[in-house]
Amino acid sequence: MVSTGEIKRGMTIELDGNLYQIVEFQHIKMGRGSAQVRMKLRNVRRGDLIEKTFQAGDRFARARLDHRDVQYMYHDGDLYHFMDTKTFDQLALDADQLGEGVNYLADGTVVTLNEYEGEAIGVDLPPSVVMTVASVEFGLKGDTATGANKPATLESGLKVNVPLFVNQGDKIKVDTRTGEYIERAS
Repeated sequence: MVSTGEIKRGMTIELDGNLYQIVEFQHIKMGRGSAQVRMKLRNVRRGDLIEKTFQAGDRFARARLDHRDVQYMYHDGDLYHFMDTKTFDQLALDADQLGEGVNYLADGTVVTLNEYEGEAIGVDLPPSVVMTVASVEFGLKGDTATGANKPATLESGLKVNVPLFVNQGDKIKVDTRTGEYIERAS
């Protein structure tokens, strides 16, 4: 069991017979009465988002998840194929199970597969990934005292603002939590 004071973003809980991943939460203290916690939850199996408010101190059953490392291989339509790094077994997940993670998958990326009672429910991405810039728009040189940026499209289709010196074909490191450019990779 986990209380409202111990919850974290990304944690998976059981609520009303369903699995929910905590997307956001906010502690709210009213002038009178007890504090409340407002949570935005994503249904792990269906992918829909809901918002619920709980009293501070409420307790939830934390879902027991099994984790194993898998390597991204390729995608075919709506299915993304992975291979277990130890047993070399292959499995496929659909885009709903991966959520925003599909934007950060490049060939060979190792991610952590989350399973609940033997059923694959999603993946945890590394904090940052190295991706290739597929196309970049023209950036104007000039006033760079403010750190001028230009939009770039990565190999996965993700759009990121990058500094003016980044060109097509460059490898860059991207933060998977915020979707922002970190640095140029070698």
